[in-house]
This record gives sequence, C-alpha cells and structure tokens, in this order.
Amino acid sequence: MIVELRCDAARPRTWIASAAASIASGHSEVFVNWVDTGKLPPAGLDGLFKLEHLFLHRDRTSGAAMLEREQIAQFTSSKGSADVVIDFTDVPRAETCNARSYLRPLYNGLAGEDAALTAALTGDMPVIDIVNEIDGRIVDRGHPSSEVAVGLSGSLETIMARTTTLLNANLLGNGRVPSNIQPGSSRADIGSARAYVFAGLAHAILKRIYHLCCYAPQWHVGWRFTDDAGVWRTMDLSGPNWQRLPDRAGCFYADPFPMTWHGRTFVFFEELEHRVGKGVISAIEFNDAGPTGQVRRVLEEPWHLSYPFLIEDKGELWMIPESSTNNDVCLYRCVEFPDKWERYATLLSGFELADATVTRHGELYYLFGAIRHGSGGYSDTLAIYYADQLTGPWQPHEKNPIIVDRANARPGGNFVRRDGRLWRPVQDCSHGYGAALGLAEVIELSPCNFNQVTRRIIGPTVAWPGRKLHTLNRHGRLEVIDGSRIQPKVTSLSFR
Repeated sequence: MIVELRCDAARPRTWIASAAASIASGHSEVFVNWVDTGKLPPAGLDGLFKLEHLFLHRDRTSGAAMLEREQIAQFTSSKGSADVVIDFTDVPRAETCNARSYLRPLYNGLAGEDAALTAALTGDMPVIDIVNEIDGRIVDRGHPSSEVAVGLSGSLETIMARTTTLLNANLLGNGRVPSNIQPGSSRADIGSARAYVFAGLAHAILKRIYHLCCYAPQWHVGWRFTDDAGVWRTMDLSGPNWQRLPDRAGCFYADPFPMTWHGRTFVFFEELEHRVGKGVISAIEFNDAGPTGQVRRVLEEPWHLSYPFLIEDKGELWMIPESSTNNDVCLYRCVEFPDKWERYATLLSGFELADATVTRHGELYYLFGAIRHGSGGYSDTLAIYYADQLTGPWQPHEKNPIIVDRANARPGGNFVRRDGRLWRPVQDCSHGYGAALGLAEVIELSPCNFNQVTRRIIGPTVAWPGRKLHTLNRHGRLEVIDGSRIQPKVTSLSFR
C-alpha cells in the first residue's frame, strides 16, 4: 500500500518524521508531499518552542522541533499513485484525487496544526477525529491523555503521536470499535501562545519547587472488610469506613491486590522508595482484624515493577507485575507463598504495556493493558490479547488498539462478574493520571470484537479523602483501593 502524507511546507517538524516512520513500519510505502498552504506559522511560535526546549526539553528533541527536509529524504520522493492520502493540512482536497481513502485528522472539529495548537492553548488535549473525505465519514475518534505533555511543544508532540496511532489503526482496514467519546468543541479567544508558554515555564518552576518540598506522587492503600459486594453494589465508596495502610517513611504504596492462598491472606502492592525511584512488589498479611506483621518484599527486578496482578490457574498461583519499562509482560509462578516467585514465561515483548489484567471469558483468556506508542501518553490506549491458556501464545485482538480514550482505557484492577455480567474498573485520566475510577461493563468480548460502557465514575470523597483514586480490588470480605495525598518531605504531617 502506498501512503501519501500531505504536510505543511512551512512547518517541517520532527513529528512528521516520526509519523512517516511509524506508518512505514506497518509495511506501507510512505512519501511526504510538502504542501504550500499559503499561511505561515504564528509569529514567534518556533522561537517559543526553542525557549521551551531550553528549559523543559534540554535532554531530547521535541516533536515540535523544526527539521531539514533532507533528514527525511527516504520519505520525500514519490512512490507512485497513492492508495491512501493522509492530509495533515487544512487545504481542501483536490477533486482530481484518485486515492481510495483520503484521511484527514480534525482537532475539536478543525483541521491543521493551528487547530491542534489552539486546542492545547485551552489547557486540554483535543478530541481527535479521523475523517475519510471520500464519503465524509468519521472513521475513528480518540481523546489523548496529557501525562507526558510538557509545555505547548510537548502537547503538540503528544497530539500528533496519538493521531498517528489512530491513523495506523485505520490503515489496517478493520472496522473500528464504536467510540463513546463526545465530540470536541473548538474555542476562539483563548489567549496567545506566548502567554501559554511563559505560564507553562512558571508552572514547571513551581512543579520543581513542589517536588523539592513534597514526595510526588504519594500513593497510599486503603482497605476495609465488608460482607456485601461493596463498591460493585453501591457504585460508590459508601459503607464501612476505609482504613489506610500505614506506609514506611520515604515510600509509597499503590496498586493493591489481595489474595488468599493455602489459608493465608496477603495484600500485594507496589512499594516505591522515593530515594531510589524504582518500584518493587511487597506484601503484608491480613487476619480478620486487619493487617498483621510487617511489610515484606516479595519480588524485585533490576527494572521498575508495579501493579502485581494475581490469578489462580490450574492449581497454581501466578503474578503478572507491570514491567513496561523493560518492554515486556512476564508471568511469575508462586514457588512459596507469599515471597518466593520464579520468572516462568514472557507473554509479550518489544513494547510498553502497562497494568496487564487477565480474565477468562468463554473458552479463551483475554489480557488487557494500556499500550504506549511513540511520544503519546501511557494511559489512553487499550490493547487486548487472547490465548488458549495463560502461558500463551498470546495473539493480538483484531481491532488493536481497541480505543484511544483517556477516560476508559487503562485497567484499574481485576475483572468482576455480577449477575452474569462482566465488569472492569478503568482509570479515568480525564483530569490527570489516576484521578478517578470508572466502573465499565463489558458488553461484548471476542477475538474480533469488543465493546464496553462506563456506568459510573468514582473519585475521592469524604469517605476516602485525597487527590486521586486509581485501583479497586477485592478478595473474599477484603476490599482494597488506593489514592494519593500531599506528603511534605520535611515533616511527618500530610495534607489531604
């Protein structure tokens, strides 16, 4: 397949090279057609991007940086008549175009880089629509997260990375999953890029001061015993009081997973020592009154570990901790409960997949995770894999990536079955990473189809005060969640 990228000749940016390389990696022949749009970038914009690079991106080149066309020479010669045109400009499509598909990204309903920047200047990521102008259909829609978007240049880079994710998904020709994302709305009087950049620099300085004074993030684990279905019955945090699991000084606890095995109950969780900056898997035993004994470290690797997903299968206990920084998803077998585990199999490798969560549905196992592409966020894109058995081999879902939606993609705990219906907690990152939990009902799940509907959003309340809420799990009567709080470094006091 020959793919033509139509790009603004006045704005040869690094993200274009990344998009071309990504699309070409899917076995397409790609060439860039530089289009004279008749418009120059806003005055001073690239100077402001250079200022951001100096203060915010010193160790890397942002996707907003200008490049010489010679740097992507392999993509600048025509490969022939295009099968698919991808138009990143706002120049109207020529009626003489004979491509079978003409895809144009829209940002809150408008085309072109200025539309993407305008959306970012509102202080939020835009809704991205992919329109096939041959028949006028919106073929896909996504809403990216902003965890890695630093400054205006970082926002542009993230937006274009997730645009590329959506385009790649549609080049495969599969029918895409219906999106429940609401259309974005464009705004006009939003202020200047200069004001945004300088406000962003001030925010970065304040953030650095905050990190010097406080542990960030500072997650903590909550627990309670309840004889009913708890959160999954009430769809909120009401009921028995939540208790906070005391953490060690200079550490945080997150991603709790309870498990009873051979008559003993432990809560497994990520423990991160701020001084080291690398997560390990720790656990503490529970009896009928609550936690007992000391926190013990149960699994450590040279790389960061978190989200210790646990599953019983064929008489064995298994763990799939997140190891996305090692670009793999690995299965560990419990040798001696709770603190002896052996690395048993690599389920997936070669890419970042966060918070792997497995369920058995019908005759198959399904593995859900948040997948990251390029410079995009790490909480907005859901991928699914399936297998005949837990140890694999795992095959990608026909519609991967399933959705690009910061409110409904990243797993937030174990699957739950109630009254014959399958549910999953999801992280709602609409207002930042791990800000709230969504309770999503899985309507359809097969190797070629998937659909879910989020029925309720739960955030911190007086029942569980704090700033964020991003994991929910249960085993027997024990229900666990986590959240975050402000924790100064210079005092033992914390502020919720």
